[in-house]
Amino acid sequence: MHITRKKTRQIQAGSVKIGGDAPISVQSMCSTDTRDVNATVAQIRQLEEAGCEIIRVAVPDEEAAAVLPQIKAATTVPLIADIHFDHRLALKAAEVVDCVRINPGNIGAWWKVQEVIKAVNERGIPLRVGVNGGSLERPLLDKYGWPSPEALSESALNAVHALEDEGFTNMKVSLKASDVHHAIDAYYLFSTQSNYPLHIGITEAGTAMTGAVKSAIGLGWLLSQGIGDTLRVSLAADPVEEVKVGFEILKSLELRHRGINVIACPTCGRVEIDVVRMANELEKKLGHIKTPLNVSVLGCVVNGIGEDKEADIGIAGGEGKGILFKKGKLMRKVPLEELMDTLIDEVELLAKEKEAEAAGALPGATASQEEHAEPGWELIGQAPDEHSTIVRDIPVLPSKR
Repeated sequence: MHITRKKTRQIQAGSVKIGGDAPISVQSMCSTDTRDVNATVAQIRQLEEAGCEIIRVAVPDEEAAAVLPQIKAATTVPLIADIHFDHRLALKAAEVVDCVRINPGNIGAWWKVQEVIKAVNERGIPLRVGVNGGSLERPLLDKYGWPSPEALSESALNAVHALEDEGFTNMKVSLKASDVHHAIDAYYLFSTQSNYPLHIGITEAGTAMTGAVKSAIGLGWLLSQGIGDTLRVSLAADPVEEVKVGFEILKSLELRHRGINVIACPTCGRVEIDVVRMANELEKKLGHIKTPLNVSVLGCVVNGIGEDKEADIGIAGGEGKGILFKKGKLMRKVPLEELMDTLIDEVELLAKEKEAEAAGALPGATASQEEHAEPGWELIGQAPDEHSTIVRDIPVLPSKR
């Protein structure tokens, strides 16, 4: 199935373009106390190393706002200030950051929003209009009786139209709910009525496992319908895990590729190598590689050659030895005790070869290709031939309560 992304307006947060034909970017949010500059900077660097492209920090008070210049000076990734309740914090943050997030449900009187608009306009930075099921405006709660998808969508549209009346269009929008169905419906409804770029996510999704599953289902559905320009996977876990899950969702839908993709069999009674240990060890030891590579770890030779055709490189165990494959072709047999080190060395070598090939191809790339040819990113999403495109109309069902 080819995914045709909805064409949205394009904005820019720092060096990252959002919307239009820009790659879908992966975001996260620091879990540190923003007032602790050293801890926050350290976490931002960890997130950036994991591939995070935009990072948000909470700005709950004047002390947090005051240290934003220090955090910004010590980092390079685009920085978003998350503001609730006090518009004066947004004014202070707008002097420093690359984007300001406000919630129309709790920012207060409209004149306060007007002051924020003036501040971000002066810096040429965008706003993120963040609607949340937990902080909807009272009139909408009275109208719908609960934070329904319709209420979320109407709240976002009201905010967008009000900002447009002020002549402001440099914004992206989010409509987050913790219920997967409600979030999907809210984003879908808004998307049918607006072309502003969308930040998608399932808020308060849960623990590392539960939240990853909810996010994969909710964000996966939206992305498969071409909805979404930037995303955050919200987990009650280390934010680095949010970045990893976000990329895995995009990689699974073939919307973006980064780093190694480990293909590992689920194990069975035929397994002759420790697939679980080796697969996990590979992800850790090869996490620094940005070049897109499919690496397979298969427990036996029953399907080894056939399944390894889907991988750039891989191994299979059998008859007391390991077998090394490249593109489905047997390269050589390797003693079991040398198998892991051999595979790691071969992957490192293959990554360097691909990087060299990519570097050699860049001078001849077209203007549109160059925009996407970042280090470690594979150019994907090219339009398929007409016979391979599958279009499905999937209706949004009425919400039930």
